[in-house]
Amino acid sequence: MWLKRISILNYKNLEQVEVAFSRKMNCIIGKNGMGKTNLLDAVYYLSFCKSATNAIDSQNILHDRDFFVVQGFYETDEGEPEEVYCGLKRRQKKQFKRNKKEYSRLSDHIGLIPLVMVSPADSWLISGGSEERRRFIDVVISQFDREYLEALIRYNKALLQRNSLLKADVEPEEELMLVWEEMMAASGETVYAKRKAFIDEFIPVFQSYYSYISQDREQVSLSYESHAAKGNLLEQLKEVRQRDRILGYSTRGIHKDDLIMQLGDFPIKREGSQGQNKTYLIALKLAQFEFLKRTGSRTTPIVLLDDIFDKLDASRVEQIVKLVAGDSFGQIFVTDTNRDHLDKILRKIEGDYKLFEVDGGVVSERCNEEEEI
Repeated sequence: MWLKRISILNYKNLEQVEVAFSRKMNCIIGKNGMGKTNLLDAVYYLSFCKSATNAIDSQNILHDRDFFVVQGFYETDEGEPEEVYCGLKRRQKKQFKRNKKEYSRLSDHIGLIPLVMVSPADSWLISGGSEERRRFIDVVISQFDREYLEALIRYNKALLQRNSLLKADVEPEEELMLVWEEMMAASGETVYAKRKAFIDEFIPVFQSYYSYISQDREQVSLSYESHAAKGNLLEQLKEVRQRDRILGYSTRGIHKDDLIMQLGDFPIKREGSQGQNKTYLIALKLAQFEFLKRTGSRTTPIVLLDDIFDKLDASRVEQIVKLVAGDSFGQIFVTDTNRDHLDKILRKIEGDYKLFEVDGGVVSERCNEEEEI
């Protein structure tokens, strides 16, 4: 699947944009704050029904406007057209359509257009709380496993209900509490099993990418921790019920799962340099790409690389350029404030590419380096 053309109205600072893309490489230059990331975010929105940077949909509407529209015109690997439409008016329900037919559930769209995004916000995977790392796992698995997504939705619903009962002024009924705990346990064990299977397969792919980019300068590891690995979830929930009642929230369950990220024998959060952290994050996302390509809808994911060269030395940049310019990758979007970085990529590309500039929310196509000379 690749994005042939995008049409944008009033999305963030992009008032009116019509752009036709290259099937392979799309390089986007511009100063900070001009809208480069917003353009990538619109592409992201079409895959995930939400923004990568702001979960409050109404705040993605351009100031002083009443609506936004984002439309993507795709072509499948078999050459079939796909059209995806998203529209939102203030104080109204979001509309999401595939080939002019509205979805009854947004979750039905997830996985149609697999996508991987690498951005500066990924630093939270290392420095942030466990919820960031769980979200990373969920985004990957949900794109190819419908059962996982549905189990996760059921679990979160049950968790919300159990927490509401725990916070209630009156003692909750035993039977009602048990209903939600049983749902948490059943769906939670499904989520755990699928997360564990994913991580076991994911780790060697991730380590291989890190090794390639760093040229074997460091060793990294990744491991998965979960309450579900310690025994029956339902029994654990019953065991801590009274303590949870005092605290007002659920202390056990797969909503506490975490990924342990290490550089050598120590947490990368504490030991890693900025370049090592950036390499770790990029390796995670490239492994996500490969995993989706192999196990998902058999469609090569679109890759968005937002300002990835900052904090990396020249040799690591060179290794990344070799990777993304290769035949194993499909459509790529790369942003940078420095055209020199992007020209290095373009010189590696033998096939189709396009270069764009974003200035004050206006997107224009630029000629390539040879044409300018």
